[in-house]
Amino acid sequence: MDIILASNSPRRKELLKKLCNFKVVVSGADENIAEQPPEEFCKTLAYLKAQSVAKDNYNSLVIGADTIVVCNDKIIGKPKDEQDNIKILQMLSNNPHYVYTGYALIYKDKSIIGVDKTKVVFNKLSLEQIVSYAKSGLGLDKAGGYGIQDNDIFVKEIIGSFDNVVGLPTEKLKEELQKIKEDIL
Repeated sequence: MDIILASNSPRRKELLKKLCNFKVVVSGADENIAEQPPEEFCKTLAYLKAQSVAKDNYNSLVIGADTIVVCNDKIIGKPKDEQDNIKILQMLSNNPHYVYTGYALIYKDKSIIGVDKTKVVFNKLSLEQIVSYAKSGLGLDKAGGYGIQDNDIFVKEIIGSFDNVVGLPTEKLKEELQKIKEDIL
């Protein structure tokens, strides 16, 4: 069975390599959906991404994912620019937040949709640290304006899956892939 990752994220590709061989087909899904509670929001987006690829790849297992950051009950997406990145990092500084990754696996007429949630607590960051990171541009393509793999001085504590914060809950995906293999055999 062919496996397709419906994402061009370098981080997701690196994480999925730990579990299986796959090819990439970038999703063309419209990601402008109405706001929903965080778990539903990222699950819906993950499903839409997977479905947009699965419709043309019926005999393949398609994996879609979407990661969001939530702080003070507000969904924080990717920063618009460097200044927005600075504002986001100032909000996250010395503050707990949650990273949700919704995932969807579609194989033929079957779908498995789930979500993983990880709590992250940042250290108190200096303005100099925040500005330096924002100027690097590393956070511009990431929900919450940071990549946990880019800068470990930001993080005081992680409760849950590190891989989930990077962008793909490999522990949960491994379980789901095993279930699908058992169903096929």
